[in-house]
Amino acid sequence: MNVHSIRCDALMLQTTETPADARVAEILAAARQAFAEKGFDGASMQDLARAAGMSVGNFYRYFPSKAAIVQALIALDLEEMARDFEPVFASDDPIAAMRQQVRVKLVEHQCNHDGALWAEITATALRKPEIGIACGHMETTIADYLMQAFAAATGLSLEQSRARFAAHAALIVLLVKSSAMMPQKDETLRNDLNALILRIIDQTLDEVAASGAKG
Repeated sequence: MNVHSIRCDALMLQTTETPADARVAEILAAARQAFAEKGFDGASMQDLARAAGMSVGNFYRYFPSKAAIVQALIALDLEEMARDFEPVFASDDPIAAMRQQVRVKLVEHQCNHDGALWAEITATALRKPEIGIACGHMETTIADYLMQAFAAATGLSLEQSRARFAAHAALIVLLVKSSAMMPQKDETLRNDLNALILRIIDQTLDEVAASGAKG
């Protein structure tokens, strides 16, 4: 399937939220946009509160620091990732389901322009240990989901999958993350890079599929 044939509006998720959950989601969406526009260091707590349409004092009741906001953004994205992996784990062909999810994610990154935010967070993680820990947890969790899917696809135990495919999972996480952070300016170059990334991921998944319990 061509990655560009998937419609952006097909990526929207239907969720049931309480009013409090909905308000937190609104605040995080506003913070996400402010960070992407002004950078992690450039966006003050006053800027974030203003973006959310709140007083600074009220904003602090939800999030006492920018690090707390980043941790909440990561937790929110991990919840979405857990939902994304549900059809992979339920599939009779987890490798094929993963190929589809990767293509969806690459299109999603192009649609929501979230790469600038994660580039900022990744840079900040090198300077702020609490954010580095949160980012590391996110990458480790996603890699572990991949290794669970590899175990389901190959017939190996989860321990065997982790021993054999840790580098494969880390490579896929790295490539998808890098795709998200690619500059938006040159669309042709971005599309060509995405196609190359997909080929590398497909080759990596082919290697996993070929080295199952018989390997």
